[in-house]
Amino acid sequence: MPDPSSPQDSESVRDEAGAFRTGYTRGTAMAYIREIITEGHPTLRKVAKKVDPAEIADPMFQQLLDDMFETMYDAPGIGLAAPQIGISKRIFTVDLQDDEPAHGPLVVINPKFTVSEGEIEATEGCLSVPGMVGEVTRFSRVVCTGLDRHGKKIALEGEGLFGRCLQHEMDHLNGVLYIDTAKNIRPAVTEEEVAEAEAVAAGAR
Repeated sequence: MPDPSSPQDSESVRDEAGAFRTGYTRGTAMAYIREIITEGHPTLRKVAKKVDPAEIADPMFQQLLDDMFETMYDAPGIGLAAPQIGISKRIFTVDLQDDEPAHGPLVVINPKFTVSEGEIEATEGCLSVPGMVGEVTRFSRVVCTGLDRHGKKIALEGEGLFGRCLQHEMDHLNGVLYIDTAKNIRPAVTEEEVAEAEAVAAGAR
């Protein structure tokens, strides 16, 4: 598994004021672990619905975000899209869980890519396709815009692990699983493959 803090894995996320924003602090909310649905469930193949910004301040919506984080951490993983817990909304959470604040915890609502360039191939796994891995070609650099959990505009720039995670989560919002384009899809057998299949919620690394 590549080191997320290595030089080739450069990422950033800032709001319009230029400050780093985070989305969750573990242990401070009454969050619940939800079931992660797997391949074959129809919700995974739907294009998720855009979130009405007026919905974001609703306590039930904020509860959903907290539940997504706790479900992601419990998996364990570094990213989770709302459709993976049966909620067809354009939301995902990300947390690389290292020492860099720019790596999360982050909520991205109604995300879209404004820049997609280069090409890189890497191994991916997915909690919605348990126990399997494959090689997926992704853009090597992306810029993703959206709203944070407070409804504020954010922009995320990612390469390496972070960039691949953003792309994988976006796929989930469009009804796409990594196995749709992956090569050499196989059961995770080696120590590295097993770690990949188990450690990366929603699969991107």
